[in-house]
Amino acid sequence: MNDSAESSTPVRAVIADDHPLVLLAIENLMGSYPNMKVVGRAADNMELFTKVASTSCDLVLMDLYMPGATDCFGPEAVRQFKDRYPEVALVVLTMETDAAALQKVISLGVEGLLSKRDRIDLIHVAIVTALARERYLGPAVRTLIADATVTQRLDFVRQMLSRRELEVFTHYASGLGVTEIAARLNRSVKTISAQKCTAMRKLALNSDAELFRFAVEHGVIPEEGLQTR
Repeated sequence: MNDSAESSTPVRAVIADDHPLVLLAIENLMGSYPNMKVVGRAADNMELFTKVASTSCDLVLMDLYMPGATDCFGPEAVRQFKDRYPEVALVVLTMETDAAALQKVISLGVEGLLSKRDRIDLIHVAIVTALARERYLGPAVRTLIADATVTQRLDFVRQMLSRRELEVFTHYASGLGVTEIAARLNRSVKTISAQKCTAMRKLALNSDAELFRFAVEHGVIPEEGLQTR
């Protein structure tokens, strides 16, 4: 087949969402894309699997949580779909805000994952990326995962340090000197210095430069705090 023939062949898409108005909106949107044809619709996972089994398609755009069998719901439905139809590009839409659940979906090999809070025009970006067999994560999804990662890192710091050590560590990473921290917390300079050294030892930090970088990477202080140094 020559290039012109290939370019004139429409991408065949199946869409799935349990909300009729959402399904209609997605169909109308995708119908406006060049070289795109919606060849099937589904309102639940069982209907989606049946439709894909009987209809040749290149792409599926599906809601993450749709009614159906309890053994084919959410991430499990995604896993089963990828197992059965690995050749079909899969873009998932969701209202999910739990980072662990989103990371689970990504780990299952989807080509695209978008929050329904993302701009609707990003669906086209996700589709184009998915058809190129690359992965697209929407802005809201990326933010949720990034924020969760920082939270997990900060929890680690809180577990490692005592309350007073964390207090000193935070003040020092924010730019205060040992003497300033001692005055602010009404402790001796010797005590503040000892608590700083203990915190660094517990976190395996060997220099102030490592301390500042660690504080930013683990959410103890915002990145702007490091840029001013």
